[in-house]
Amino acid sequence: MSLETKIMEDLKEAMKAKDQAAMRGIRAIKSAILLFKTDGSGNELDEAGEIKLLQKLVKQRQDSHDIYKQQNREDLAQVEMDEISVIMRYLPKQLEGEELEAAIKAIIDQTGANSIKDMGKVMGAANQQLAGKADGKSISEVVKKLLAP
Repeated sequence: MSLETKIMEDLKEAMKAKDQAAMRGIRAIKSAILLFKTDGSGNELDEAGEIKLLQKLVKQRQDSHDIYKQQNREDLAQVEMDEISVIMRYLPKQLEGEELEAAIKAIIDQTGANSIKDMGKVMGAANQQLAGKADGKSISEVVKKLLAP
């Protein structure tokens, strides 16, 4: 089932349940898919593209949440967090902590990296293998930690 089909079904369910947070989050995803399809590039939205699109939406909302927190606007910050939780439902399970470290250790072993100078090589491989399973910032932090002397 494509993301677009799943979104449409979930939107109907959210409307029936009168779940405002779910409707906002799902409509944001639907809007992003529509914008991608009508951008004139003629590209098809494959699974990797869907994941990238969803991650972009989460990042936008996380940035907005941080700004609202700085400005002491808890009401608006909560709206962003609600939307993030809805969008995260459509992303693959995110690797965190020990799971992420283990995956990156394996990548470091594959690439033969042994110092911080090899970070670019490790990051390239890690971003490819862990696409959708972890965000770039988390990957970068773990790679730095593991390659540090």
